[in-house]
Formats: sequence, C-alpha cells, structure tokens
Amino acid sequence: MTDQNNYDYDVLYIGAGHGTFDGAIPLAQSGAKVGVIEADMIGGTCPNYGCNAKITLDTPVALTRAAERLQGVVEGKLSINWTNNEAHKDEVISPLPTVIGGLLEQSGIDVIHGTGSFKDRHTVVVDGQEKTADNIVIATGLRPHRLDIPGSELAHDSRDFMSLKQLPQRIAIVGSGYISMEFATMANASGAQVTVLMHGDQALREFNQSYVEQVISDLDRRGVTFIRSAGVSAFEQAGDHLRVQYGDNQNLDVDWILDATGRIPNVEHLGLDAIGVRYTEHGVEVNDRLQTSVDNIYASGDVIDKSQPKLTPTAIVESTYLFHRFSDHDDSPLTYPVIPSVVFTSPRIAKAGVSVDEAQQRGYKITTNHLPDGWYRQVDKETIGDNALIFDADHHLVGATEISDQAPDAINTLLPAIEFKFGASELSRLVYLFPTISADAMTQL
Repeated sequence: MTDQNNYDYDVLYIGAGHGTFDGAIPLAQSGAKVGVIEADMIGGTCPNYGCNAKITLDTPVALTRAAERLQGVVEGKLSINWTNNEAHKDEVISPLPTVIGGLLEQSGIDVIHGTGSFKDRHTVVVDGQEKTADNIVIATGLRPHRLDIPGSELAHDSRDFMSLKQLPQRIAIVGSGYISMEFATMANASGAQVTVLMHGDQALREFNQSYVEQVISDLDRRGVTFIRSAGVSAFEQAGDHLRVQYGDNQNLDVDWILDATGRIPNVEHLGLDAIGVRYTEHGVEVNDRLQTSVDNIYASGDVIDKSQPKLTPTAIVESTYLFHRFSDHDDSPLTYPVIPSVVFTSPRIAKAGVSVDEAQQRGYKITTNHLPDGWYRQVDKETIGDNALIFDADHHLVGATEISDQAPDAINTLLPAIEFKFGASELSRLVYLFPTISADAMTQL
C-alpha cells in the first residue's frame, strides 16, 4: 500500500500506547504498512504503570471498605498486605507489554525499539537509523512533572510509587490531582501515615467540589492530613529521614516523598522545531483532523494540546479516528463523543457531559439525589453517596456526576442517554438486569 515515493511505511507511529495501538492494529490488518517506535515499554503508561496497575492496587482498598461497612454482618477486620498487593499487581501487569507487542507483530506491524526524532517531515531517525513514512503520528504521551525546588531529586513519581515493594511508614504527597488523591487513598488504607500538601485550596479541580470535599473529609477522618496552599519550597535529607519545607518556615519529616504535581507532554528531543511542528507547554497543536502544522504529521493521545480530558478513552477515540482516516481516506473532522472520567478514591467520583457549574451557568435543570436513601445502596450500607443529573430544556439528560462506591458503573449506565440525547420514549425502552446498579441508576431519571 506504500506509494510511489517508496517510503518504508504508510504510517509510522512514535510511541506505543493507546494513542497508537488501538488504531494501528486494525490499520495494519487493513493492508497498510505500519511501524511503531517505542523507547520504553510497549503499551505506554496506562497498561504498565497507569490505569491498569492503579486499579489492581486499589481493588483491595474497595474490598476493605465494603467489609468495614458490613461489620457485624461480616465478622473480622480485613487488612491489606502491601507487599503481596504489589506482587499481585506485577503478576497481573507484567505480561501486558509482551501481549500488546505480540498483537502488534501478529498484525504485521514492525515494532522498532529505540528513541526517534525527526530529520524531515517524512523521516524519523531511530538510534542512528532512518525510517521513512508517508504519514507520521506523534503519540509520545505525558511524563510526570517534577518540582523545580532544592532537593527535588529526593522525591519520587507515580511509577516509583506503584513499584514499592515495602510501603514507607510516613509519606508526603505534593499535589492534589488524580494521582495524589488516589495514591493517598491506597497508602492510607494500607497503613501508611499520609500528608497531602496541596498547591492551592482545592483538590481535583475538574470535579464537583462538594463531592471532593466529602472525599477529603472521609480521608481526614481516616488519618490523612491535608495542608492547603502548602507552598512547598524544598526537600532535604535530615539524618535517616526526609524533610519537606513548606509554608512559613514549616517542616514535615517523612520517610518518602511523592511528587504528584501533574504530568507534562513529551515533546522535547523529537526535533519538532526543526521541521515546523507547533507545540505549547500543553502539547502538540492539532486541527480538527488531528493534523499538526505539518500536514502529513499527526498527533494522538495525551501529547495533544486539547480541551478534551487527557484520558485513555480519549486516546482510543483519537487512535481509532486516525485508523479510519488512513484506511478509508475519510477526511471528516473528528467529533468527540462524551468522554467520562473518574477518580478512583473511596468512594469514587465519576462524571460525564455537562458539569454542575456549566449547568448553573446555562440555566439547566439540576436534579440531586442522596443515594444512601435508596434501598439498593442500603444493601452494602453505603453511607457516602450523592449524584447530580443535568437536564436541558427538553428534559434530555446532558450530564451526570456522582460520588459513591459504584459511581463508575452508574455513570457508564447513563452515558448512552447523555451521548445520544435520549428522551422519555427512548429511556422507557431500556430494561436493565435487576437488581443491579444500572437498574437503580435509571430509576433516578
């Protein structure tokens, strides 16, 4: 399928995460000649040291929370063995690069291990070897941001946390986004003394703040210390422990520090400036067809500068879109579906579509429910649970957000109604298994 220019590939991807393999595999199966360059682990962040690894480590936390609520019905107190939990995570996760790499190779894709940088708009140099392609996709993702303060080398990142064989007793977490709140939940449930040093006054700013404060309050009750607007200024070695300097000459002594101050795009060392690909501190600039400022070079996944959430589902949508664009020569712009998101604290907070803040600005109707009042949530004695359902003027469900232990499944149930703007007649045709969270979620509409 390569054209008369005799390029090595029809499409060459830089990076082997979800921004690549969800579309590259069917593209190769359609007859295109495809290459994938990867400098680290096949599969990228999500399978190896992101979503998949995180949920494996978190599952015992959810189990202990359920057992805690049902004490008296369930006898005995459960506890988490961190070392065994980490070993179980490795057992589940470690095969994934080989599995994903096998799928790529079985589809006829050349997997090229090494670091790639552009020589020109059709050529990428990988460890001294030139690879050419008609179209090239930048899918290099994000990496952890590191604080630029004295002693920053003493801190660790999320990948380090998920590789800990022994859990430190005292942990400082700097930041208050997804990684901070989820890892604080895991570490606290596993017996560590956790302090979260927040940059500002709010955690998880993209989520409904009344729900976020419920999570903070519950973690505080469980022993997690939150320091708002901490103003972290330095880390230092202090004997056999570490010291965090913050605020007005205040100190916190800990055994381990997690820098969870965000993630930044991998755009350096690609040679983008030399070939004229525009990018910002937020990532590579693209148009509504995922083309960069150089029209045969595209971007996919978290490396893009975009308003859509930088999540695995978004990367899958983009990678799949590029598959159709390259295989079907479809020039239609990408129209994003509703992208849901969830933070895996205990309880979870999940959302999709129009937010509560947006609904208030637009004058939409907001229906709220206190979920423990419903009979279904009483089955496992859920005590924290609320949702907000957003309806437009025609009573179409256009958004939903929920805090509960089953929030991800509840939002997934409501997602088709939000995406396809179901009205009363369509909703009445949906019959879910009973009793399930799906059936319970639909009764609230």
